[in-house]
Amino acid sequence: MRPFWKEFLIVFGVVLICSPGEVLIFNQQMLDKANPWIMALVGMSYALFMRLIVSLGTRFIMYTGFQRPMTEIEQAARKVAAGDFTVHVHSQRKDNKKDELEVLIDDFNKMVEELATIETLKSDFIANVSHEIKTPLAIIQSYASALRKDELPQEEKQEYIDTIVEASRKLSTLVTNILKLNKLENQKIIQTETYSLDEQLRCCMLVLEEKFDEKNIEFVADLDEVVITTDESLMEVVWNNLLTNAIKFTQKDGLVKIELRKDDGQAIVKVSDTGCGISEETCRRIFDRFYQGDTSHAEEGNGLGLALAKRVVDLVEGKISAESDPEKGTTFTVILKL
Repeated sequence: MRPFWKEFLIVFGVVLICSPGEVLIFNQQMLDKANPWIMALVGMSYALFMRLIVSLGTRFIMYTGFQRPMTEIEQAARKVAAGDFTVHVHSQRKDNKKDELEVLIDDFNKMVEELATIETLKSDFIANVSHEIKTPLAIIQSYASALRKDELPQEEKQEYIDTIVEASRKLSTLVTNILKLNKLENQKIIQTETYSLDEQLRCCMLVLEEKFDEKNIEFVADLDEVVITTDESLMEVVWNNLLTNAIKFTQKDGLVKIELRKDDGQAIVKVSDTGCGISEETCRRIFDRFYQGDTSHAEEGNGLGLALAKRVVDLVEGKISAESDPEKGTTFTVILKL
């Protein structure tokens, strides 16, 4: 609350100054033996004057302490409603203390900052989606036009067809991932079931066995037997994305390792690779949608895989983090409640 004693002292001071005046006027009238009606009229006039002074004083207190800051908040809210997220309501107190009004101002400023962040993310998302969709569409359009040429050799024609198919596949994957991410963003309830986490990890590894063989990557699995209760289908999205990333960024004849440990009521999964590693800046933004720290692999993904993994882990109330040493490799750690 705003300190009551300030308002009290202002009003008390006004009354204290004005009251002796009335006494002095009454005393002078008694000495002058003034007419009682005149004395009553003068007394009422002075009382009216005193009330006017007190009213002006309290009005000033209300204006500076409440009405002025509320007007400022109202004007700022109108600007925010019009799309201006740069507004900032200034603190009304000079002693840095917090009353209800100051808390309201702080909350309003935080709300505007969050809205500005969301607006930026929305704009970036639309720009990134537009760019990611535009690229494969341009490829499909270009090569499809080239296929119209009758004199095109069969070998070259087949190459163009393969390029169109690959661009279509990438476009389909992008749309699928966007739909998945949108669904997960709005999903609040998960379907829990009890299953063997180590067995799920083995199945995910077997599905990707062909990709490991293509790059002759050595795969090491060190898995404890862990039974967990969570959404099995959602967690499969996490493991597939982490393992696919490890393969993508690991050079030929490299090493990918997956570990599963049970510790203090938690399941800890670590996926490590001996790839090129990532910078500290990339580590901080690696779970952002469409962010790709290594643009040399941009044609192999669209920057949504790790965003999907992060959303799933958040949804099951787990934690995911990344540690990397450039030129030595990266380790992703997922911690889940048993």
